[in-house]
Amino acid sequence: MKHFGWIASSWSTALLLGLPVLALIFSAFSADSDLFAHLANTVLSDYLGNTLGLVVGVVALSLLFGVPTAWLVAMCQVPGQRALQWALMLPMAMPSYIVAYVYTDLLDYSGPLQAGLRALFTWQTPADYWFPAIRSLGGAAWVLALVLFPYVYLLTRAAFLEQSVSLIHSSRLLGCSPWQSFRRLSLPLARPAIMVAVSLVAMETLADFATVHFFAINTLTTAVYDTWLGYGSLATAAKLSCLMLLAVVLLIALERRSRRRQQVFQKSMGYEQPLRYPLKGWRRVLAGLWCWGLVLAGFGLPFAILLDYGVRYFELSWTPEFVRFAGNSLAISALTALLAMAIALQLGFFRRLHGGMKSLLPLRLAAMGYAMPGTVLAIGVLVPLTALDFAINDLADWLGQQGPGLLLTGTLTAIVFGYLVRFVAIAIGSVESSLAKVSPSLDMAARSLGQGDSGMLRRVHLPLVRRGLFAGAMLVFIESMKELPAALLLRPFNFDTLATHVYQFVSDEMLERGALGAIVIVLVGLLPLVWVNRSMDRMGT
Repeated sequence: MKHFGWIASSWSTALLLGLPVLALIFSAFSADSDLFAHLANTVLSDYLGNTLGLVVGVVALSLLFGVPTAWLVAMCQVPGQRALQWALMLPMAMPSYIVAYVYTDLLDYSGPLQAGLRALFTWQTPADYWFPAIRSLGGAAWVLALVLFPYVYLLTRAAFLEQSVSLIHSSRLLGCSPWQSFRRLSLPLARPAIMVAVSLVAMETLADFATVHFFAINTLTTAVYDTWLGYGSLATAAKLSCLMLLAVVLLIALERRSRRRQQVFQKSMGYEQPLRYPLKGWRRVLAGLWCWGLVLAGFGLPFAILLDYGVRYFELSWTPEFVRFAGNSLAISALTALLAMAIALQLGFFRRLHGGMKSLLPLRLAAMGYAMPGTVLAIGVLVPLTALDFAINDLADWLGQQGPGLLLTGTLTAIVFGYLVRFVAIAIGSVESSLAKVSPSLDMAARSLGQGDSGMLRRVHLPLVRRGLFAGAMLVFIESMKELPAALLLRPFNFDTLATHVYQFVSDEMLERGALGAIVIVLVGLLPLVWVNRSMDRMGT
C-alpha cells in the first residue's frame, strides 16, 4: 500500500498521545470504595461552586481589563503607546502563584499596606476598619485576571486592527461618537475574537492549581490533587478529572456554537491608515493611568519584588541544588521540545501527503491533550503507565526474573510523556501553518526528480518550514519550563524542576529563597512575548 509506513507510524503516534484521555475515561468507571459517593454527598458541591465562581470572576475581570485596554491601544493615542503594545503582554510571563504571594504579602493583615493604614488612622483591631480579604475567592479571581487578561488584550487588539477604517469613518459620518462607534460597531465585529479569548481564559483558570492551593480555595483542580495524593484513589481522581474534562469540552462547544451562525464580511483596503482618536486632558491622563497601571500591577511590581529578593538572597539561593533543578528543567524541556518537533513534522507531513479528513484525524487526536488541565493530564498519563509497569513486572515474575520496578512511572518517562501530550499541539499548529505555505508544485517537482517521501521531506519541506519548526519548539520548551501541576504529580522521587522548586518555597511562604528560580522562569517566558510582539507589529500599529 502506498505510504503505508507513514500511515502506520502517524496513527500509532496519534493513538499513543491520545491514550491518556481514553485511559482517564476508562479509569473513571472502575471501583473506588465509594469515596466519590462520599465526596458527592459532602464537599463536591463546594468544589463545583468554587470552580464556577472562580471561572466567572476571572472571565469578567479579564474582559474588564482586556477589552477597553485593547481598544485604547489599537484605536486611540495613549501615552507611551508603542511601549504599551508589548508591555501589556508582560503579565503572561509571570507565574500566577508568584503574583498571588506578592499581593498576599502586601495586602494581608500583617502586610505593609494595612499596617500603614492602621498607623495613619490609629486603628487598633480588624474590627475598627474593613479591608478586602486577599485570601478569598475574589482575591484569587483578581490575581488570575491580572495574569490572564493579556489573552483578551492580544486577540481583541488584533481584531480591532483588522477592522476596516472605512466602516468606522462611515459610523462617524452618521453621527456616532467614538464611544458609540466602539459600542455599536467595533465591539460586535470583535465578538468572535473575544469569545475565543474568553474560552482560553476559562480553560487556563480551570487548569490553575498553584494559586487556588496557595489561597486554600477548594476547586476541582485541588480536589484531583488531594484525592490522588491524600487518599491514594486513582479512580476517584479520574472521576473528578472527567468532570473537569467535560467542563473544558463544554467551553469549547459553547465558544464554537456562539460563532456558528455569525458571519462578518468586511473589506480592509491596503492603503488605509490606522485610525487614532486623539485623547486630551483628563481622558488622556486616565487612559495612560489605566493601561500602565495594569502593566505595573500584573508585571512591574511583582517582578521588582522578585529582583529585590533575588539580589538580597542570592547567596542563599545559588546552591548546588538550584543548579541541579535548573539543569533538570532545561534537560526535560529541551527533550520535550525535540520530540514534539519530530512528532509535529511527522504528522504534518502525513497530512500533506494524503489530504482529506482522514489525514486530519491523527493531528486532532494527538492535539487533544492541550485542552486538558495539568492535574487531569497527569492522572490520564499515570493510568496507562501504571498498568504497563505492573504488566512488565508480572511478565518478569512469570519468566522467573526480577522485575524492573517502576520503569515508567518512577523515571523521567512519565513527565516527558506528560509534557508531550500537553504541549505537542503547539508544535503541530506551528508546523501545520508553515507547511500550508509551501506550494504543492514543489511536491510535484520533487517527485519528477525521483525523490521519495523521505527525500522530499528532508530536501524540500524541512528547509522551508525550519523557522516554523523552531518557533513551535521554542514555545514547547518555554511552556515545559513553566508547567507545574503535571510536574508535581509525574516527577520521580527526589526530582525537582525550577517550577516545583519555586512553588515549594511559595507554599512555605519563603518566596525570597525561590526568587532566583522565579526570575529564570519569567525571563525564559519573555521570549515568546517578544516573538508575538514582532508578529503583531507586522499587522500595523
